[in-house]
Amino acid sequence: MSPADFRVESNHPITGRLWPAAGSQQYFFSNRDLAVAMAAKSMTKPSGQEIRVVPVPTGEVVFRKPAVNRAEWSDEF
Repeated sequence: MSPADFRVESNHPITGRLWPAAGSQQYFFSNRDLAVAMAAKSMTKPSGQEIRVVPVPTGEVVFRKPAVNRAEWSDEF
């Protein structure tokens, strides 16, 4: 296994206290469990955007932290 088997990615900068350097849109891991845990504990700037975990060889999404849809931001009730 290579050191970049799984990618945590977003269309927006990823932030969180556990990241070595905040602000990147992707980070690489060799361990799927660690990648999912980091994605689950992370946020984006602007807040509430989607974060995904993707195996680098296949590009298939194996974990998705969905974007937050806040009712007060919507015109529909």
